[in-house]
Amino acid sequence: MKVAIACDHGGLILKEKIASYLHEKGIEVVDFGTNSAQSCDYPDFAYPAACSVGRGECDFAILVCRTGIGMCIAANKAHGVRCALCFTREAARLTRLHNDANALSIGADFLEEGEAIAIVETFLSTPFSGEERHLRRIQKIEKFDR
Repeated sequence: MKVAIACDHGGLILKEKIASYLHEKGIEVVDFGTNSAQSCDYPDFAYPAACSVGRGECDFAILVCRTGIGMCIAANKAHGVRCALCFTREAARLTRLHNDANALSIGADFLEEGEAIAIVETFLSTPFSGEERHLRRIQKIEKFDR
């Protein structure tokens, strides 16, 4: 598994902790930055990370900013990306199971490190259900992307 990871200045500390966790699990991580606590613009990092998923270079993207909202909006502009903002493990499980989401956005200001890592773990370990109703809905979303 290959995971793109990105953040803005508000998500830097949590991004680094998540990246470290993923490395420990033997997961290949591609870091799209930022790697500085200086104020920066989240689209500059979220969009390239998401594009790497859309192009098939990475399997998933994990995106972190203060709320998770900006990163999620930017990521969803990338072709082939279905990014979900999740604050709970159950939301992460359901977005993989039902939406086959391939990018996860989380808010560093709203999650403790342990819970954020549990959300990432749930997201990455939950397979898409492949149920016909979910496939049909995803196909409808993909039409908007063309």
